[in-house]
Amino acid sequence: MSTTTQQNAHVAHRYEHSDYYLVDDLLTEEQKLIRSSVRDWLNIHAAPHINQWAQDNHCPTHLIPGMGELGMFGPFVSEEYGGMGLDYSTYGVIMQEIERVDSGLRSMASVQGSLVMYPIYAYGSEAQKKKFLPKLATGEWMGCFGLTEPNHGSNPSGMETHFTDEGDHYLLNGAKTWISNSPFAQVAIVWAKNEEGRIHGLIVERGMEGFTTPEIHNKWSLRASATGELVFDNVKVPKENLLPKKSGLGAPLGCLDSARFGIAWGAIGAAMDCYYTALTYSKERTQFGKPIGSYQLQQKKLAEMVTEITKGQLLAWRLGQLKDQGKATTQQISMAKRNNVNIAINIAREARQVLGGMGITGDYPLMRHAMNLESVITYEGTHDIHLLITGMDVTGISAFR
Repeated sequence: MSTTTQQNAHVAHRYEHSDYYLVDDLLTEEQKLIRSSVRDWLNIHAAPHINQWAQDNHCPTHLIPGMGELGMFGPFVSEEYGGMGLDYSTYGVIMQEIERVDSGLRSMASVQGSLVMYPIYAYGSEAQKKKFLPKLATGEWMGCFGLTEPNHGSNPSGMETHFTDEGDHYLLNGAKTWISNSPFAQVAIVWAKNEEGRIHGLIVERGMEGFTTPEIHNKWSLRASATGELVFDNVKVPKENLLPKKSGLGAPLGCLDSARFGIAWGAIGAAMDCYYTALTYSKERTQFGKPIGSYQLQQKKLAEMVTEITKGQLLAWRLGQLKDQGKATTQQISMAKRNNVNIAINIAREARQVLGGMGITGDYPLMRHAMNLESVITYEGTHDIHLLITGMDVTGISAFR
């Protein structure tokens, strides 16, 4: 690595938290302490290497034990089942720190917490909680969430994956796609229809005959995250693996509420990293005899970035309050996810322009964040679908049918 490249990489790995409206004053001391612990760990173990991992299309699964030890997996789960018993705002703070480094890392953590641990915690039996949650909390077992299918994305109610009651077990058939963590997961929460067409959640475990998880390759986005399929060919699932406490489409959508909440916080972390990179570069890069940050057009970009970040921070913080009070609606979570991811992807693009040609290199995080956010703006409900959720909420008229 050349001296210039080393210097550029060093700039890319530095980070100072953006807090223009003193939002930190709204956080508890415990939340700030947890954030510092997570940030320090990520700055040592992940931030210096994440650009290269993305270049190499490498999912850093070796980080999983450390992430589990710090409580990054399902921190809202009670201590009785291996979690930390934290509130949802603290969960959001943790997701923000992880996505500040990379959206793929945050995806790995939020899938584990919100889409695997949450349904077992909320919909599972006592035996299921005791068997799965402690190992998922530490990362000894990793999980994935199977809802999206090759023919059914924005319309999950049309799913074709199904199971039949065979007396002493269920027989599961079908396929899911675009599944984060699936290539290495030991556990899959799979949503499928029974003979009556009712949607239920099944816990499918690696090693069950007929269950395979082929990996999806050639991604331009989330390259430091493993994505795959779930294929079920007459898979025998024990009856005790059916989630007993909730069924119907509302069950998986409840999980998505938890995941979208984490994304609303996390995306701001990616935006902060892009803003800080652009701000630092604008002060150090000189053209025509002075720093480019002294020019009006660059200041316009930076001022708009920090304004949008501030708005996103306040939106996420208020949503956290509502979630902790049990008042957050699906529609409010949907608005925050859509708004904050949109903020982040626009900031990534503008920050890249501040760096000019250097912005497209792997020495800086901007193109990586921009490519990652192209996935984040689509998954867990697309940008347009979330817009229509808000539209339906304010008008009382559905545009979906």
